[in-house]
Amino acid sequence: MWLYLATLVGLYYFLRWYRERQVVSHLRDKYVFITGCDSGFGNLLARQLDLRGLRVLAACLTEKGAKQLRCQTSDRLETVILDVTKTESIAAATKWVKECTGDKGLWGLVNNAGISLPTAPNEWLTKQDFVKVLDVNLLGVIEVTLYLLPLVRKARGRVVNVSSVLGRINLYGGGYGISKYGVQAFSDSLRRELSHSGVKVAIIEPGYFKTPVTNPELICRSFQEIWDQTSPEVKEIYGEKYFASSMKMIGSLEKCTQDLSLVTDCMEHALTARHPRTRYSAGWDAKLFYLPLSYMPTILSDAVIHWVAPRPAKSV
Repeated sequence: MWLYLATLVGLYYFLRWYRERQVVSHLRDKYVFITGCDSGFGNLLARQLDLRGLRVLAACLTEKGAKQLRCQTSDRLETVILDVTKTESIAAATKWVKECTGDKGLWGLVNNAGISLPTAPNEWLTKQDFVKVLDVNLLGVIEVTLYLLPLVRKARGRVVNVSSVLGRINLYGGGYGISKYGVQAFSDSLRRELSHSGVKVAIIEPGYFKTPVTNPELICRSFQEIWDQTSPEVKEIYGEKYFASSMKMIGSLEKCTQDLSLVTDCMEHALTARHPRTRYSAGWDAKLFYLPLSYMPTILSDAVIHWVAPRPAKSV
């Protein structure tokens, strides 16, 4: 019995491996638009796809980021300045993409642009703190997709949305986790709506990687500023020990995985494979800790999180 079971499991993984190795043809004729290419995953993906021969349309927030990227890539790669929080910027970028792609349409849209700050316990924050993150990470993804979707539909291409393990199980307050849950929901509904049109939608769920989003110096500075502005009543509830322990945990982000290609390889597969996955989990922390934690009963996952998280001074 066990032999039959092992044979079936082995056959399943062999067929999956074979199926996922099949690559889309004529990649050199395909255009891919990527947001957030100044640094991090977007920057590496733009360079990676350029080396692969695809026609990369890289959206950067700053001219400095765009110039640096052009210096590192071939003449095929083109850049545009894009602020995903501004409708007029998205409209202008869409017009530019139409001019670049012509009748071919847009094969790939990668919604990668994102921010993580401000992050802190929810009652330390204001509504505007949440809005700042949601505008980029969620509403920006939605608006960019809605503007460019007709071009993706024309090419029967791909939409690749960057979520996070925190879109599976959220560990702390602020808009980041909320935005990533929203990206998951938007991607799921979009995938089902487009399933009969030839457009495939994939979600990338990275663990913790060393990018500007996880820069401990920037996060500590933001955390300190929020703490300084918090009311005396809230400070009394949490206490200085909670604040110090939280700052120490933020400092541990220095140990984040540095190999960003673990994420960009997933993005590349989602864009170039004939049979892309629906979800890609990148990083051993995602595969071995966060995803299993997300599948646990809530009472168990809460217990694990309470065990590792700092406790407020006035806790029961």
